[in-house]
Amino acid sequence: MKQTSAPLSGPDYLRQGWQRVRQPGLRRFVVIPLLLNLAVFAALIGWGIRQFNIWMAQLMATIPQWLSFIEWLLWPLFALLVLLVLFFGFSILANLIASPFYGFLAEKIAEQERGQVSPPTGLRDVMLVVPRALGRELRKIAYFLPRLVILLLLSFVPVVNLISSPLLIVFGVWMMAVQYIDLQADNDQVSFIDLLRWMRGRRLLSMGFGLPVYVGMLIPLINLLVMPSAVAGSTLLWVRERGSAQT
Repeated sequence: MKQTSAPLSGPDYLRQGWQRVRQPGLRRFVVIPLLLNLAVFAALIGWGIRQFNIWMAQLMATIPQWLSFIEWLLWPLFALLVLLVLFFGFSILANLIASPFYGFLAEKIAEQERGQVSPPTGLRDVMLVVPRALGRELRKIAYFLPRLVILLLLSFVPVVNLISSPLLIVFGVWMMAVQYIDLQADNDQVSFIDLLRWMRGRRLLSMGFGLPVYVGMLIPLINLLVMPSAVAGSTLLWVRERGSAQT
């Protein structure tokens, strides 16, 4: 097996993941969550569009009349903030819903990499792992959410937001890496704490993978294709890099 251990090889794993999910035998683990995520994405976008004008009007109502001229500046900043909230919301909800399918997708790709053969997977098998998959997703949400809320609140504080806003993006990149690398780590029964420790020891590799995933997730509709590619790519990263470290 070819080992790809360069610290900056993270983006290439996403490309390899896209190639891998297009193979026959894996498509059913892509199509079902793709349809589910499409419904979630459409619902969130529709809700965000409806709520944006309401939120903007409420924000402007708190500003003195003599400062109303800054609306032209607040509008794009507030739009960016709403976009980030929708992005994080979609990422959390979509992965929560699709986690059983993505867990099996990761497992199948790991088996290919390790030269293992397992019986065909049916819908009943997917349903049996739902409790475990949801539990692991909730563990990640418990890790992400408090940090995300703090950074979002700090983005409203003048001067402080000059630091918190870039940190919000950096955290988003890290969040994408953790979200997807964890899938096969969970399959391999590696605890979430041990996964974080492993990733911190390979921070450049992890962030290099998370960055193109983060960018792709911000692009409507493209994000639906990025998700299964990220599952496949993160599995390749985990199996190869962890296997290389252990040999």
